[in-house]
Amino acid sequence: MIYRSKAPLRISLAGGGTDLAEYSDMYGGGVLNSTINLFAHASIRPRRDGIVLRSADHGLVVESEATAKLDIDGNFDLAKGVYNRIVREFNYSAPLAFEMLTFVDAPPGSGLGSSSTLVVAMIGAFAEWLKLPLGEYDIAHLAYDIERSELGFAGGHQDQYAATFGGWNFMEFSAGDKVIVNPLRIRPTYLQELEFNIVLYYTGTSRLSSTIIEGQIANLTGAAPASVDAMHHLKEQAFMMKEALLTGQLNRMGELLDFGWRYKRDTASDVSTSHIDRIYARAISAGATGGKISGAGGGGYMMFYCPGNTRYTVIQALRDFGGEVHRLHFCNDGLTTWEIK
Repeated sequence: MIYRSKAPLRISLAGGGTDLAEYSDMYGGGVLNSTINLFAHASIRPRRDGIVLRSADHGLVVESEATAKLDIDGNFDLAKGVYNRIVREFNYSAPLAFEMLTFVDAPPGSGLGSSSTLVVAMIGAFAEWLKLPLGEYDIAHLAYDIERSELGFAGGHQDQYAATFGGWNFMEFSAGDKVIVNPLRIRPTYLQELEFNIVLYYTGTSRLSSTIIEGQIANLTGAAPASVDAMHHLKEQAFMMKEALLTGQLNRMGELLDFGWRYKRDTASDVSTSHIDRIYARAISAGATGGKISGAGGGGYMMFYCPGNTRYTVIQALRDFGGEVHRLHFCNDGLTTWEIK
């Protein structure tokens, strides 16, 4: 038997950064995001002995004897962390023997939550294989705890919950790792128009999000006034965008994205770069009414809101920078698992 799973990547439209515990524990956070038609995939094939971990997109292979705990040594640590927690959490008396293959549709450092989404997909594959009694909140929290608490990767909560639940969600974060996921019922015609008007652009550069996030955390724990105030405005942006989407005020989307982008830049010094600034300015001059970098910043994907038929002039302008334009499609499904003989 083969046990498979896939979990969707996400775009964060508003409130990103307020899901960091350093902010939400004190002030409460709010994020609006949607999953898209790019996925993290995981497949598990049980074996008689040994453990094999394969990353198809990175060409990485790790082989080990079947053991109850794999060493965290900087080599495929996400997969090792998931395995170690599954064995410990669910009281298996003997190590598991299996081969796991993973693949992510977006490059690392994309800003689409790929690492956290892959953790969710791997948990999903184990859950399908071992018939683990895990609900959506259980899986999302487990993924967060493995990545943030056990492995020590800096970041917030939204990626794990977006990947698990899927669709359009307004998420609220508060002290004690409390998360409430509120699915949004947005008219299909509004979603069609959003898909048409949003241009998703890969800058061709990746970044290590943890370094930017660590800077944001340092500013928050140091109570840097400009950074804390910027986070307050990003949370405000999330509430404003939720209202605009639900009431069909799509003409405000660009304005609200630009509002958030201006404050996002104040959360840490390396959110933007001169290259990103030039791309943003060119897109605006070509007809976009607003945009943002996806994720923590510094590289990866950008998105622009292009009303009317301006998407075509914006796409043409972006070609000068050597990146790639991707057609955006929203995805309503969250984590999906199945088995096949």
